Parts: sequence; structure tokens; C-alpha cells
Amino acid sequence: MSATPRLSVRNIRKSFGTHEVLRGISLDAHDGDVISVLGASGSGKSTFLRCINLLETADDGDIVVNGEEIAMKTTPRGRGAASRKQLDRIRSELGMVFQSFNLWSHMTILENIIEGPVQVQKRPRADCVAEAEALLEKVGIADRKDYYPAHLSGGQKQRAAIARSLAMHPKVILFDEPTSALDPELVGEVLHVMRDLAAEKMTMLVVTHEMGFARNVSNRVIFMRDGQIDCDGPPQDMFGGKGSPHFRQFIRHMETEHHAA
Repeated sequence: MSATPRLSVRNIRKSFGTHEVLRGISLDAHDGDVISVLGASGSGKSTFLRCINLLETADDGDIVVNGEEIAMKTTPRGRGAASRKQLDRIRSELGMVFQSFNLWSHMTILENIIEGPVQVQKRPRADCVAEAEALLEKVGIADRKDYYPAHLSGGQKQRAAIARSLAMHPKVILFDEPTSALDPELVGEVLHVMRDLAAEKMTMLVVTHEMGFARNVSNRVIFMRDGQIDCDGPPQDMFGGKGSPHFRQFIRHMETEHHAA
């Protein structure tokens, strides 16, 4: 484990109008950590991820990626990044995989993957193409590189989105409920790719309702409730009865839903 966390978040707060969505969240993710973030809908999980890479701007708090703090400033229009150049560079170190894929519909899968490395990181196109093809092989859709997103299944789109994130060589990948938009029979193929990444020691922060992944793949589980971290710990402790009463109630509810489905 490296002494410097890959990602350090301190006292993140976020309100929408009078509703305080995040109420002072802090965490460290070290090299190779796989942290599953659990919680009921409305607990602030997705907003937390979006604040980390400044898709939403937190009202307060600090974000440090690989030892470098994102510089912030306050203007009459509100709080924002002090340096667009720094923000773009740090964002390239924070991969993001969304529940709705967010692939560009007018580009082939290969074009989707090389766009960031070529345009943002200014890497040679030929190198980016070769790496993109290798990544598509890695996630099991090499034969779909010249297809457009509309011609792929949900599971294939999400695997393409993961490959696109990996192409930027991120220090951390943020997953925002990556399987929630998928048909049940397609969930496994995405989780398989994520398990492989965990085995390769990719640092991952995963908002998920997949209890099996949280229990068996994560090395840490965080349970959010009402915009705060209610409890956290190793999965064997959290699922072994040492989580808070609210967490145990949440698990019982999830298990009931799973059996009902």
C-alpha cells in the first residue's frame, strides 16, 4: 500500500437549494483498494462520485488525487476549479463509468475509446488505436470495434465504456451503479470485467447494489445514509453483523428484494 492515497476526499458538502445532500464526507482510497459504496436511493452516493471529479461542484471540502489537491476558488457565480488546465489533467486521472454508458452515438466503439487519449492527452493516434484494440480484447468485445453504440447490447456498451476509461490510464476509476441499467442476464459480463480489474489492483470506487460484488470483491464497504457515512469496514465485518443497525436493515431489505425478483 502506498503512503500517499490515490484519492483523498475531505469533508465534502453539497446542497441543492435548501436540501443538504452531502453532509461532510471523507475517505481515502489507496493503491489497489476496491471500495463499494452502498446505500438506499437518495442517500447521496451518486452525487458524491460526481463531486469527486467535479461534474458537480461541492460547496465545501477538498479533493486530492495522487497527492495533488484540486485548487478551488469562489466567484460571484459560486465555487469552482481555480485552473481549468489542472482540472482537465486531474480528471484524466479519474476514470468515470456511468450507469447510462455515455458513449458518443455518432462514433464507432473504437473512435469512442481513442477520442480522449488523442484529443486530450495528445498521444499518437496509431498508439491509441493499438491500445484500444487491446482493451476491447480485454473486455471481450474486440469484434465490435467498428460498430456504433446503437448496435450493441447494454452489457457490451458498458464494457466499451470501461475500456474507454482505461484508455486514459486513470489512477482511480469511479463506477456509478454500472449495472443498474442492464437487463439481469447482462449484469454478469460487466461484473466479470470489474472483478478482473480488481484482481489487477486497479483502484476503484464503486456505487453499486450488487451485494455479491461488495461482499466478495471489495476490500472495503461504505454505507451511506442521509448524506453521511453511517458505517464502513472490511466486507467480512460489515456483512458479518458488525455494521450499524441501519446497514443490517438495508441488507435485509436488499436480500428480500433479490429473492422476490
